Amino acid sequence: MVETERRPSNYRWQSVVPVGLGLALACLAFFSWLAQEVLEWHTQQFDNTVRATVHQHASPALTWFMRGVTHLGDWTVVLPAVLVLWGIFSLRGGRDYVRLLLLTMTGALVLDSALKLVFHRARPDPFFIAKPPSYSFPSGHSLISLCFYGLLAGMLSLRLKKRWQRVVVWAAAALVVGMIGLSRIYLGVHWPSDVLAGYAAAIVWMGTVRSLAPRGTGPESKKAEPPGGPRNRKRIGDISKLNHCERGLSERPRTTGSTGKSES
Repeated sequence: MVETERRPSNYRWQSVVPVGLGLALACLAFFSWLAQEVLEWHTQQFDNTVRATVHQHASPALTWFMRGVTHLGDWTVVLPAVLVLWGIFSLRGGRDYVRLLLLTMTGALVLDSALKLVFHRARPDPFFIAKPPSYSFPSGHSLISLCFYGLLAGMLSLRLKKRWQRVVVWAAAALVVGMIGLSRIYLGVHWPSDVLAGYAAAIVWMGTVRSLAPRGTGPESKKAEPPGGPRNRKRIGDISKLNHCERGLSERPRTTGSTGKSES
């Protein structure tokens, strides 16, 4: 007899967004402390030192590479990718993934815009590209890229069976997100503290998204299908019905007619 494996209805959200409450709270505390330091101008020495150190390694080839990397965090790249994933999940009936994707990215956009307006931090003078018109704190590229590529890595790793495959996916996502943040410092459009604040805010938001996962009482996974899928299941059902009918006929009491003997 096949047993039903019961899982909470928010199992997918919790697996895709592996940001626990402890990590989210720690990042919230770090963001609060860093924001206070920025408002009191206590991060200027740190920011200037890191900017100068990174800028010492500048070269034409590295500048070309960093300009390409930083575009991976642009909305001109992220938004089309979100729309493509939305379409794929909608066609495949992944309503949980659609809600998770839209909630995460919409919230990230709103959070980034709101924090920039709250802190009004001016951007540093860029090294290689034009100065963006928006405020500096926190880094929107850091926040958006961690939310998007972290969410994408979670969705992919949930479908992978081998541990080393999941490790590779998460390592690749971490590398991309880290390089995007470094590119913002290299190009000179953000202070290093902006990048750290963007990462912290993203982790806090991802933890919030995880806590908002819908909860229900029904089992997440249905009964296991027999080999061959629904078609084979129908065939097995027909065979079971046939066996039941034959068993019923064999157990039906037989009626014997009376036969008269011929008189001699």
